[in-house]
Amino acid sequence: MLHSCKVQFSLNGATIPEFAKTVQIDFFENKTTLGPPTMAPLFSETLRDVVSRQTPLKLFKSNGDLVFEGTISDFQITPVAIQGNDKAAQSRLSITVFVKYSCLKKAQLNFEDRFTRFTDFPATDNFQNRQDELMREVFRQITEDIFNRAFNNW
Repeated sequence: MLHSCKVQFSLNGATIPEFAKTVQIDFFENKTTLGPPTMAPLFSETLRDVVSRQTPLKLFKSNGDLVFEGTISDFQITPVAIQGNDKAAQSRLSITVFVKYSCLKKAQLNFEDRFTRFTDFPATDNFQNRQDELMREVFRQITEDIFNRAFNNW
């Protein structure tokens, strides 16, 4: 008698365990010293949106078959392209998110990892005016990485 693990696939190629019907995505707390207060809800909603759009999983507030939890652990703005007069031509926004992913019925799929991404912008830009746009871009990249790690084994 052969035993096998059935896997469910979604239209985007994501591999979802057959038993998983629900996902719980907890609020990712902002543990940075410099990050704006809007960062935590923006990231949490971005991850929820990505998972709900790209999988058939139903979002639950608790007791999900799959669970994402973590914190935003680093937020930095640094100069990256210095001009001849020691002024930065470009600045870089870097954000790091710590993620713990739990698959309650299949522990070998669990992981804990840090995901860091960045986006560059002209140093002459007023960061305050562009902060939401720039954070959305970095969060888009990070949530892609998290999604691929959880559902595509990357």
